Amino acid sequence: MTASPTDDDIATPPAAEAAVMDPAPRPHATAEEVEAARKDTKLAQVLYHDWEAETYDDKWSISYDERCIDYARGRFDAVAGDQPLPYERALELGCGTGFFLLNLMQGGVAKTGSVTDLSPGMVKVAMRNAENLGLPVDGRVADAETIPYEDNTFDLVVGHAVLHHIPDVEKSLREVLRVLKPGGRFVFAGEPTTVGNFYARWLGRATWEATTTVTKLPFLADWRRPQEELDESSRAAALEAVVDIHTFDPTDLENMAKSAGAEQVHAATEEFAAALLGWPVRTFEAAVPQEKLGWGWGRFAFGGWKTLSWVDEKILRHVVPRGFFYNVMITGVKPGN
Repeated sequence: MTASPTDDDIATPPAAEAAVMDPAPRPHATAEEVEAARKDTKLAQVLYHDWEAETYDDKWSISYDERCIDYARGRFDAVAGDQPLPYERALELGCGTGFFLLNLMQGGVAKTGSVTDLSPGMVKVAMRNAENLGLPVDGRVADAETIPYEDNTFDLVVGHAVLHHIPDVEKSLREVLRVLKPGGRFVFAGEPTTVGNFYARWLGRATWEATTTVTKLPFLADWRRPQEELDESSRAAALEAVVDIHTFDPTDLENMAKSAGAEQVHAATEEFAAALLGWPVRTFEAAVPQEKLGWGWGRFAFGGWKTLSWVDEKILRHVVPRGFFYNVMITGVKPGN
């Protein structure tokens, strides 16, 4: 088990890899740094994700229990299909707080893991989550375009909502294939489609404007977050617009993976009706005080998402073009074996 991470030394890789002193998180970006990040995508990635790291799990209702284990395993199975499990060693690229890999490990997909992210803050939280769960995981602050592991190291590489942050996606996929063992598989999920991103952003903006306007009314004042919190959310949203670089057409993403050298490439999409509910719900949650949203709200939000996901899976995927769904997932295999 890896030792508990500190700000100055996020994690120590296994003995076969050189120990590296990772940079410390920077959780508070100034207005000047935000302005500079508009012209520097990778700086924006670090500032935004360091900023979000300590509250990210709460913001996106991430947990490490049955609910999210089932969700992560469901995404893996939906695109990869039946696989011989568990994989011996897995890497999560752009790990965030470790949501995808840690829940996949708990779901029996991999025995040991490594997490990497450009954000020191995210790696720190992911390692803390892994330690709390008792999972054998090491972590590194790393650029997805230059993965700091040797060739043929991993049996599986995964990622969730990471490819759309990477400037050169094909270069990163080539790196993924390099660190995979021959016959190893990658699975990426949670990427925005081009059409889905359009309506999700529109719904999010409309919900934010409506909520922050209505809560200015005196009789709804206790439903309004303090102005400094709203201002900080707006600054975070400004950075988010910089860090979200790509959207994907599913066929184009498949072709990109094939061009990188992958075999058995397959993309699948999900969340159409579910996204039409999910984005207003998430935005509303970000705009009002958390204490106002009790158990009943959580039951409505999760239950509504599950119901509409069922409608998407059982009905709409047969009649709606796959590019209209919000999320795209992709898998492929490194040639060999």
